Amino acid sequence: MGLPDQKQTATEALLATLTMPEGGCLAAARKAALSRVQTLGLPGRRDEYWKYTRPDTLVQPDAPAAAVFDAGEAPMFDEFDRIKVVFVDGVFSPEESDDLSLEGISIERIADICDKDIHWGKDLYGVLEARGQDPVARPLAALNTAFAQDGVAIRVTGTPSKPVNLVYRHQSDSSDAILHHIVRVESGATATILENGPAASRFNKCMEVDVADGGTLHLVRAQGRDHERRAATHLFARLGKESVFKAFTLTVNGVLTRNEAVIELTGDDAMAHIAGACVGDGDFHHDDTVFITHDAVNCESRQVFKKVLRNGATGVFQGKILVKEGAQKTDGYQISQSLLLDDDSQFLAKPELEIYADDVACSHGSTSGAIDEEGLFYLRSRGVPADVATDLLTLAFLAEAVDEIEDDEIAGALVTRLEGWLARRR
Repeated sequence: MGLPDQKQTATEALLATLTMPEGGCLAAARKAALSRVQTLGLPGRRDEYWKYTRPDTLVQPDAPAAAVFDAGEAPMFDEFDRIKVVFVDGVFSPEESDDLSLEGISIERIADICDKDIHWGKDLYGVLEARGQDPVARPLAALNTAFAQDGVAIRVTGTPSKPVNLVYRHQSDSSDAILHHIVRVESGATATILENGPAASRFNKCMEVDVADGGTLHLVRAQGRDHERRAATHLFARLGKESVFKAFTLTVNGVLTRNEAVIELTGDDAMAHIAGACVGDGDFHHDDTVFITHDAVNCESRQVFKKVLRNGATGVFQGKILVKEGAQKTDGYQISQSLLLDDDSQFLAKPELEIYADDVACSHGSTSGAIDEEGLFYLRSRGVPADVATDLLTLAFLAEAVDEIEDDEIAGALVTRLEGWLARRR
């Protein structure tokens, strides 16, 4: 059966504007991804997992204009000693990036790895994205695999002394960026990856993460601050035996953000935590869509998502835990909560559990409510102004998600930025 006419037309219109990189060791993966896009078609509002989020501006041929915003403050993570890898409107900037040499880790551009006859990236690029298309289609991720012009291939072989910081700068108000990263964490290795910046007017990013037995990866992302930007990000992760993967995303501003995460626990005793916090004001739509599959024994997963919304902002959470047959002793936890600071904002949630094993402990919950009036009264009765008290309660509400960050200094830096954002909007 072919695609509906409307979806077929929209897909062909966007594909006509894109150019696939030619040749190299990734050519077969790119062609297979293009075939997936042509078969699936681009997302539309009738698709089950897009009914809460309008994909129109993410799939139209030209990126909507987005003004470049001057935050008037140093970029996120500037206070940390790290290896900085800078992309400007989706293009690697060697002048602004650091020397990429560091013991225990190798960092290469996706554009360069095909010059080599043998490269580990060939066995990962597009592989996890393709696996993540079942049972839910993710055509924007396949589009990324086919047409991404840049990105990095990171291989962690030890314990590097610094985190890697992927910095996304937005310079043109009409930029349309597609980036694809692949990360391989070898057995027993440990690393931290930081991401920050608005990236482009429209941003499509895909990251594939393969964590081998006993490996550990921490990923911390800060999305913002240009308000008119639009972004669709995709995170695919596969975990081996006794491996650990923890990811946290903070989002402020952005007229439309869709963050998808697809995580597979394929080795016994693996652990995956994914968390997010967002604060939205006005014309703000933020969507977290998460799918975690337990396919091994005695694994743990946590999903913790908090959203603070006001002045008509919209938050979406779609989270699923799938426990396959034989994945006994699974511990799966999922919580999504929103704090609505007015009557105009809304939170739309779709939590799901699908379990085919009988020795599991899985739970999910979703709540939406207003500010704690008793807490507000307590603070005000002790001389705290109403707007300051509201900010304090907001930070307390977000704390459970922020606590998922392993590094206290990084968590503290994010909280400081949150405090500043809230203070400027009193």
